[in-house]
Amino acid sequence: MVNIAPWKIVLVLIVCVLGFAYSAPNVAGDGARGWLQENLPSWMPTKTVNLGLDLRGGAHLLYEVEVGVVFKERADMMVQDLRKSLREEKIGYTRIGAIPKGVRVTLRDKEDGEKARKILRTSNNNNLEILTGQDGKTIEGKMNEIAEKDVLDQTISQSIEIVRRRVDELGTTEPSIQRQGENRILLQVPGANAEDLKAIIGKTAKLGFHLVSNTQGGVSGLTLPMLDEPGRVITIERRAIITGDMLETASPSFQQGEAVVSFRLNGVGGRRFCDVTRNNVGKPFAIVLDNEIISAPNIREQICGGQGVISGSFTVQSANELALLLRAGALPAPMEVVEERSVGPSLGADSVEAGKKASLIGLAFILVFMLLAYGLFGFMADVALVVNVALIFAILSGLQATLTLPGIAGIVLTVGMAVDANVLIFERIREELRAGRSPISAIDAGYSRAMATIIDSNLTTLIAAIILFSFGTGPVKGFAVTLGIGIMTSFFTAIMVTRLLVVAWLRKTKPSVVPI
Repeated sequence: MVNIAPWKIVLVLIVCVLGFAYSAPNVAGDGARGWLQENLPSWMPTKTVNLGLDLRGGAHLLYEVEVGVVFKERADMMVQDLRKSLREEKIGYTRIGAIPKGVRVTLRDKEDGEKARKILRTSNNNNLEILTGQDGKTIEGKMNEIAEKDVLDQTISQSIEIVRRRVDELGTTEPSIQRQGENRILLQVPGANAEDLKAIIGKTAKLGFHLVSNTQGGVSGLTLPMLDEPGRVITIERRAIITGDMLETASPSFQQGEAVVSFRLNGVGGRRFCDVTRNNVGKPFAIVLDNEIISAPNIREQICGGQGVISGSFTVQSANELALLLRAGALPAPMEVVEERSVGPSLGADSVEAGKKASLIGLAFILVFMLLAYGLFGFMADVALVVNVALIFAILSGLQATLTLPGIAGIVLTVGMAVDANVLIFERIREELRAGRSPISAIDAGYSRAMATIIDSNLTTLIAAIILFSFGTGPVKGFAVTLGIGIMTSFFTAIMVTRLLVVAWLRKTKPSVVPI
């Protein structure tokens, strides 16, 4: 007990110093914090705890993903693939078209039915339920439950990832993006404006480069309006030669004094664009965004290298927004806001102030109680408690965790629980002193015999915090994080910091009586 290894002493001191250093930016004012970030080296601690939606204010948006659009697109793809396969196999048909979540074809000859069913099965990995009409010529292929669930899960996952990229591009910190129910996405962004978020996230941003068609409509043609010329429509080829997923990067720039969006294609897109422009010099092609034609220039020469610009009557802001959307990628399906809430910063400021008061009042009561109950040893426990609070905020700052009202509750609870271990140790020391032990022997026995109880109580609480974090959602997780961190820092400060202080006092004073 009295003999602590030098490396342990050094380790405790380093941890304490780092704790105060990393927690210090949280108590600095905005001006001081800005000065620290500008003047201190990058490796110095300048990060602070992020305030959550309920403390900082921000936007709460609940989106519903229109998955039906994806099912329709999948059905149209099935039609195109089946038409191509039937032609390759020289199987005649009188009608082919999309049905909800599937495809229907009417064959000329009943004998070709088995071949058509085999094509449907193999081309869709046995994910279709295949039905044959009474005449034997009409065959339907519809997605089974497994295929529907896969499409739904993939669509929601892709939508969440795209939303996350778009929000990150805005420079906001710690957004909360999670799936809710079957086809809904909950977005909470502290410090953000709901209208700005909706303007960026609500756009599908599906980009495509299409050749202009010579035919009006038809199977392969698609008639779309011009964005900048109301009333004018252009018929384009239905299949895009370049799609948004082939973009490597996009950024706003200027060309001849006008705002444009410069882009660079990946290897596949660059080669395809080079081949298409080489074979279609003099012909027009259309740049389509969300089923509207942005521009339809003529191909003047072969364009290789994978770079180009998108022009159209852009303002600087709209060029920035389009570049952001293209970098983040297109949503697989449109999304509609079904619930919108905004938390004002004034309400968040009131919550922060109330949380500060609660924490300081609780801390003050505990500090006074420990001094009155245990004297000098209580003062040592108070020092460890201050170190404990500093370590909690240092870890939260280092992790860039988001602090919410439940998180503040977890910190307040931790402050109350932090002295539990010291109370157990000090009461055990009192018992040993009453039994006639010497001061050093009583202190040694107090720390060693209380250890099992301390580990047991902290471990069970930590398990509860882990379970809360694993199965809880936003607010519950915030409480669990601060509680779990607080338990670990409390154990460290109670066992190591107070022990170090007690040993230093013993070596210096060599007391005959323990003032506890």
